[in-house]
Amino acid sequence: MLKKIIIKIMSVTPFTKQLCVNLSAYIKEKNYLNEFYNKEEINDKLVVFESYMGRQYSCSPKSLYKAMLEDDKYKGFIKVWAFKNPEEHKDLLKNDNTIIVKYKGKEYYKYYSIAKYWVTNSRIPNEIKKRSDQIYIQCWHGTPLKKLGLDIENYTGTKISTKDLHHNYRVDAQRYNYLLSPSNFFKEKITSAFGLKEIGKENIFIEKGYPRNDFLYEFTEDDSNKIKESLNIPRDKKIILYAPTWRENQHEPGVGYTYDLGLNFDLLQKELKDEYVILFRAHYFISNAFDFKKYNGFIINVSNYDDINDLYIISDMLITDYSSVFFDYANLSRPIIFYMYDFEEYKNKMRDFYLSIEDLPGPIVKDEVNLLKEIKHLGAKFVYDTKYEEFNHRFNPHRKACSLDVLNECI
Repeated sequence: MLKKIIIKIMSVTPFTKQLCVNLSAYIKEKNYLNEFYNKEEINDKLVVFESYMGRQYSCSPKSLYKAMLEDDKYKGFIKVWAFKNPEEHKDLLKNDNTIIVKYKGKEYYKYYSIAKYWVTNSRIPNEIKKRSDQIYIQCWHGTPLKKLGLDIENYTGTKISTKDLHHNYRVDAQRYNYLLSPSNFFKEKITSAFGLKEIGKENIFIEKGYPRNDFLYEFTEDDSNKIKESLNIPRDKKIILYAPTWRENQHEPGVGYTYDLGLNFDLLQKELKDEYVILFRAHYFISNAFDFKKYNGFIINVSNYDDINDLYIISDMLITDYSSVFFDYANLSRPIIFYMYDFEEYKNKMRDFYLSIEDLPGPIVKDEVNLLKEIKHLGAKFVYDTKYEEFNHRFNPHRKACSLDVLNECI
């Protein structure tokens, strides 16, 4: 509570906010350099994993970790996972040579300072200084639709300035050794977003596909049934996954990013409850809680469910807006609807896009009436057409297991 109050006070003016950001960064960097940097030798068989800044056990870091567990070549490696809530992941300790640490805790920084390999799907803290003999494997968490990093000319978020945003992306990029890529489109846009060409790192990509997407081709019906059972979803109901992204202008100092639902769930329940269940998945940045008690049995809040891949494979349809989730979901060749109720504001005042919305593999709707029409239409008469197939050919060209191939190239 005290921390939140201090942050609110320091955020009163742009000057005090910038002063707070700069002071915090300086203190963190000095602490890391004094306590951890170059204090111990690098362990050549130590790997640090984290996903979404310690929020989840998921995505490509999870896939690479599991591949290490299954291959005798990596039997002697020590695997360290960092989580914001380590107690929620204690079951990982049963795995060979696995250690769990608190995200941004003392052990977290210690292991980063001595690990030969770093594996993450997001940016790591700026204060962690990489030594020349350490290897950073960046598994960025999605093909971007909305512009990222250095490509954002005027960042409208209230947390940091555009200058600070650009600085954070540059700092992380300077540390990269490898960057996993699912497509040439991804390579082109990420090169620009992180300024890789300017620092001579435009050739660090490993384009073999996303390791996390292996599961989308390997899952079984038994996998699906177990996930549905764990979420108490009736077998006779169709499933819609609703996964909107965050809005950078919806931020409350001391609290974090919040989200306004922007959707009339009363209307959806009235029209769809007999046939469908909706899985609501908020972006991992979102701090505010959602109360869906009045929709019990119709809406299931899966925002805290670790691995979205599980939700993909059990869903009959995806509804999203500007999130990158649809690039991965498209691997399943199932219907996708883009609910862009604030399209003009998002495009013109927050972020522009890397591709035309006309290229998206599904209908674009901006109001709830047309959203309902598309749900009913695609639920009854979905066709995997030429446009959808061309989309997958462009953005998901690698459709085979690649986790082990990636490991062998990086380690």
